Amino acid sequence: MLDLTTSATIRLHPADNVVIALADLAAGIVLPELGAPVPGPVPRGHKIAVAPIAPGSNVIRYGQIIGAATQAIQPGQHVHTHNLGMGAHDTDYAFGTDLRPLPPVTEVRQFLGYHRQDGQVGTRNYLGVLTSVNCSGSVARFIAEACEREDWLRDNPAIDGVVPIVHGTGCGMSGTDEGYETLFRTLQGYARNPNFAGILLVGLGCEVMQVPDLVGQGRMRGDGAFRYMTIQQTGGTRRTVEKGVAILREMADSAARAVREPAGLEHLVIGMQCGGSDGYSGITANPALGAASDLLVAHGGTTILSETPEIYGAEHLLTRRAVSREVGEKIVERIKWWEDYTARNGGEMDNNPSPGNKKGGLTTILEKSLGAVAKGGTAPLTQVYKFAEPITERGFVYMDSPGYDPCSVTGQIASGANLIVFTTGRGSVSGYKPVPCIKLATNSEMYARMSDDMDINCGDVVSAGVPLEEKGREIFEKFLATASGQHTKSEELGFGGAEFVPWQMGAVM
Repeated sequence: MLDLTTSATIRLHPADNVVIALADLAAGIVLPELGAPVPGPVPRGHKIAVAPIAPGSNVIRYGQIIGAATQAIQPGQHVHTHNLGMGAHDTDYAFGTDLRPLPPVTEVRQFLGYHRQDGQVGTRNYLGVLTSVNCSGSVARFIAEACEREDWLRDNPAIDGVVPIVHGTGCGMSGTDEGYETLFRTLQGYARNPNFAGILLVGLGCEVMQVPDLVGQGRMRGDGAFRYMTIQQTGGTRRTVEKGVAILREMADSAARAVREPAGLEHLVIGMQCGGSDGYSGITANPALGAASDLLVAHGGTTILSETPEIYGAEHLLTRRAVSREVGEKIVERIKWWEDYTARNGGEMDNNPSPGNKKGGLTTILEKSLGAVAKGGTAPLTQVYKFAEPITERGFVYMDSPGYDPCSVTGQIASGANLIVFTTGRGSVSGYKPVPCIKLATNSEMYARMSDDMDINCGDVVSAGVPLEEKGREIFEKFLATASGQHTKSEELGFGGAEFVPWQMGAVM
């Protein structure tokens, strides 16, 4: 455990002019870094200056700029929102200069998954009721609830359940703009996710997101396990529910025959998220997940980093690992798009961190982003995708998304993720059917308090000195166990019915 006489703080890089408190520090405690008492209390996870910092001078954490002092800061003082702001920061993208291949692996690892006819492999075996518009959402739920009461579903343990995928858009929108294209990709991506053994698409009939358009612009599923109907054409709610249950019962015959079989890790696609972050996120769970990400990529798998507003100020760490200037420029283009997007909507890129993030010790978006990017490990960045675009390159990739977790995960699942891993310091609770979600706690205190929701404690990196590489291996093994059928805490609690959140762009009309 933490010995406050010698380990009250941690310095993350030799160039840092702040250290991080590893426990709540009372005023008057003497830190070895200072040789003098701390003048005031400092909460766990917060920053303490270890050198004089003049107004306008940079504050350094992780060896990187996280902002500028808004007033003179003396050694021992708490560094937070009262004396630290964004400041000006220049970014040298230096495309590809830090590109390094991962060390080769000699072991051959597999997981047990559901092999689909299109070559993808699922980690779960659900049937889905997908909706084109909010107006068909209740009917989709009625269909799923009716199926759950049927013996044919209860008697088929190979089928994980019937998931209604409902949302709040699909009409009252333009039918030709970026918002329409993004929703179209999202719905099509969910229909194709390998964790679904079959999909029933239900529309109302008169919406902007027309079912014939969704179906007519390409096969929704390569295996043909796809049906569709509209409520208006079918004859109303009761007839649609009856027909929907009958269709899903037919699909269940095929889904019930699916069995888990060995699959190479090239078929594992993992979306990486962080939410409810704290001052420990960039010290424990995020870099440990980065180590696990590198392990998976070295074995041929794919990991997806997202949340563009939460890499802002740290994007240069990704461009320097891009496999080509073209790939690196895609990150820069997305950053510029977001600067324009927030400006024209009356926002700003520094609307983060959230109140909970700040309470946990994060001050500026630069600081939060530097910790968030650690989830991506050190692997080369092989490609950059728009929200919900199909992932076609293996390795470590980036998918553009908002920082809002349910929306970002929705995009990753639409892009093809068959597993989600989520780091949290404050204690986020969520799940994302049809895809299992592994929760990583950044600190031991929260893990103990919310152990029913957390799958792995990464706080012991600090509290017990567990090496990041060892913790990364633990997370990697959890990937394989979960992909092979082991339930996560969020699955045991029943999460996943309310977290489908498409990115709603443009005017609502």
